[in-house]
Amino acid sequence: MGKSREQGEKALHEQVENGQSGQKRRASLLRHPVFGRTFTAYSLAVFGDWFDAIAIQVLIGYRWQASPLEIALVPVCMAVPGLLFGAAAGAAADRLDKLRLMRVCDLLTALATVAILFVPNILWLLPLLTVRAALGVFNVPAQQALTRRVVSEEQLLDATSLNGLVGQLSRIAGPLMGAAVLALLSPQACIAVNAIVRLFSYVILRTVPKEAVSEQQMEGNKAVSLEQKPRTGAMLREGWAFVRRTPVLRNLMLFALLGMLAIQTIDFQFVSLFRRIAPDNETAIGWLLASSGAAAAGVAAANMRFERLRRAGWAIKLGGSYALLGLSVLVIGLLPVGAPIYALLVTGLLLGMGNGLFMITFNHALQQETPPELTGRVFGIQSTVLGGVMIAAPPLGGLLVQRWGPGEVFAAVGLLVFVLGLIGLLFGRKLWPVSSSPKSDEQARSA
Repeated sequence: MGKSREQGEKALHEQVENGQSGQKRRASLLRHPVFGRTFTAYSLAVFGDWFDAIAIQVLIGYRWQASPLEIALVPVCMAVPGLLFGAAAGAAADRLDKLRLMRVCDLLTALATVAILFVPNILWLLPLLTVRAALGVFNVPAQQALTRRVVSEEQLLDATSLNGLVGQLSRIAGPLMGAAVLALLSPQACIAVNAIVRLFSYVILRTVPKEAVSEQQMEGNKAVSLEQKPRTGAMLREGWAFVRRTPVLRNLMLFALLGMLAIQTIDFQFVSLFRRIAPDNETAIGWLLASSGAAAAGVAAANMRFERLRRAGWAIKLGGSYALLGLSVLVIGLLPVGAPIYALLVTGLLLGMGNGLFMITFNHALQQETPPELTGRVFGIQSTVLGGVMIAAPPLGGLLVQRWGPGEVFAAVGLLVFVLGLIGLLFGRKLWPVSSSPKSDEQARSA
């Protein structure tokens, strides 16, 4: 009895110590001269994007009354840059000044967003969305590569979770505040907010001390001078070769690819579905997105707070995330016309839990399995793969919705993703064995 009590007290003491060390890691991350400011800039940018996203969907779906196939052209235009430039953007992130690249992308994104304010119809909108998406293709690998350079291995999961947390919190605040602005003003007002916060993001990145980046980022570059660096083509081939010969990375990307193929067929058809569910309520989709963001933010916070969740295997996290995503999409497809707000909130919670769990786990897994000097290229390859998916899937989804109706297509896609999630849960340990990194070995032994 005494031994049992002693073991319980020891376990409780370890939990307290783990919680305190986690709080210290996160506090030091936010005070980091590079990560802290780039994180703030990212927070502003993603918040503006959620204002922008709902405004563009309402503008296209409700104001311009675009057809499902026309709506499907929006993600296609946003995906083309990823397919064409994703791998090259990853190589650029590994080769060029990452901070300067992020600044240029923010500034040009703000200018492209201002131009969107003046478009009269979807034909003028699509080219500008393509340009803006191309800038994002270069920005994301640069941010991921810079984070991998300046953040220690011990803090990497926390950094990924913080990025995921702010992204999901923006999914709450963005749609809710965007819906309020839409009710009072117009979609153009929401788009203007994105342009303004992108400028603020640029200004914050300008305050990052270059010497702080140089001290840490250039550590890995000392052995290889600029003249000695391989050409961009060689860097791209090296990145693809690394993914091909790394089974965990290869399986991660294949699993993500299969799920995204299904999900992207309906991702931009939510507005088509909501025109049927809530034909007289432009802001109904905002409630679903806000609820989804709240759940995803909760998952991100729990991932930082609870050690058991942090140590959960990728099979549980990735398989469970697709199971939740599939179930939520299936339920959304079955919602009746005039569905009450609480039904939207509940399905949004399921959707957000699955989305938050997948994004945090997938991004952290890619970072953990990739050496710092290849991080930009691997994330660039991911962007290329996703770009290919978004070229093919949305038009197919648009055709299916026009032929069979949004509810029926959502239900079918939800069932497919749910089955994929079950496969991940059952066979994930073989697909994603424990990483060979020293950190993962230590975690495996202590689990």
